[in-house]
Amino acid sequence: MSTLRAENVGIVAIDVYFPSRYVDQTELEQHDGVSAGKYTIGLGQSKMAFCDDREDISSVSMTAVQSFMEKYNISYSDIGRLEVGTETIIDKSKSTKTVLMKLFEESGNFSVEGIDTTNACYGGTSALFNACQWVDSSAWDGRLALVVAGDIAVYGKGAARPSGGVGAACILVGPNAPLALEFPLRGTFMEHTYDFYKPNMSSEFPTVDGPLSVSSYVRAVDHAYSAYLDKLEKIAGIANPSLDDLDYVVFHSPYTKQVVKGFARMAYNDFLRNPEAKTFAEVQQFKDLLREESYGNKVLEKAFINVSKSQFTSKTESSLLAARNIGNMYTGSVFFGLASLLSQTPFDRLNGKRIALFSYGSGCAASTYSFRVRADISSIARTIDLAARLEERIKVSPADFEKIMELREKTHNEQEYEPTGNIEELKPGTYYLQKIDSKWRRAYGRIPLN
Repeated sequence: MSTLRAENVGIVAIDVYFPSRYVDQTELEQHDGVSAGKYTIGLGQSKMAFCDDREDISSVSMTAVQSFMEKYNISYSDIGRLEVGTETIIDKSKSTKTVLMKLFEESGNFSVEGIDTTNACYGGTSALFNACQWVDSSAWDGRLALVVAGDIAVYGKGAARPSGGVGAACILVGPNAPLALEFPLRGTFMEHTYDFYKPNMSSEFPTVDGPLSVSSYVRAVDHAYSAYLDKLEKIAGIANPSLDDLDYVVFHSPYTKQVVKGFARMAYNDFLRNPEAKTFAEVQQFKDLLREESYGNKVLEKAFINVSKSQFTSKTESSLLAARNIGNMYTGSVFFGLASLLSQTPFDRLNGKRIALFSYGSGCAASTYSFRVRADISSIARTIDLAARLEERIKVSPADFEKIMELREKTHNEQEYEPTGNIEELKPGTYYLQKIDSKWRRAYGRIPLN
């Protein structure tokens, strides 16, 4: 019996998919009649991707996977596990993973483990952990794993709608990876909270407690980051670990202003561990404040945003390109952040560096974990080609965007339905919904590559 044992398990390759159309957030502010800067400064968003009735989570995932396999010239026969993280549910029983098996038919490979994982925006991280742990285990059969993390984030008309977005990341997991997962270095926090959830099965829209969602995110940063630092100290042998020991930090981004606050919160946790550090000379007034008293304290929040500003710029800013210009992809968000960082940062500034990720899903589930860059990722950056692809999109007016959102709301869960969206605006290689029959079975087509 073979005793395979993988080394340096992690991300071998990554790519992302997002729709061809977007709405400009400045124009959306004007259309919605809100104050200038409410979406662009208050949320930190510039553009928002969206899709009409021609795309659903299955088509988005198929586009992401098929495009990935073609770009990296990977055979479906080489895949032994496929994990999907999503909270966009179009069937309460049949998984998105099983729909993706359609792409495997020509290869004849039907022996593919894994299934969907769901918990708000955390499902993609759980899927990644599952894939990495499979490759690292005695159950591994020597093949590679695929992880798909993606969602269609839509909200009802109102204050939450500008924090939507659409996208899916496709990740190849295997041994000898250029982005090796630092296995023991992981801090996880989970608790029961109703900050964001989707109890209404007849609607795409979530039920959201905005203030609770913000405080839950911050609380999760506190606990997951602190637990991660404990691992750095006990396992990696780093004395007084802090942000100084993380070269880059990538966050789940519901909107980019929340990431700024999340990074500042990590700095606050560093302060609690080592308040006498020179970095914190200007915030000594908070030394005797209990952690539980700090939640919702805007003075403290602003102080630590200012204290951590230079570190934020060097460690996190470059990871926000996708979040700022696409929006929230729920499970895919943190991986779009990673893709942004890889595509925006020259390899000589990444080589040998530690990249930490903070993943958060409402409800709630959160983890802080890290990768070490151990090989050249320049070809991955060229494949992602994020900045150029963002520029190729089609801008849609807020009025037309609103009509498309109304169409999605009206036709959600329809049967015997043929979508009306214009497929000519879809890019080559995009999968799209052709029809839904009387038994809610969905048929898909693909825009030809040429």
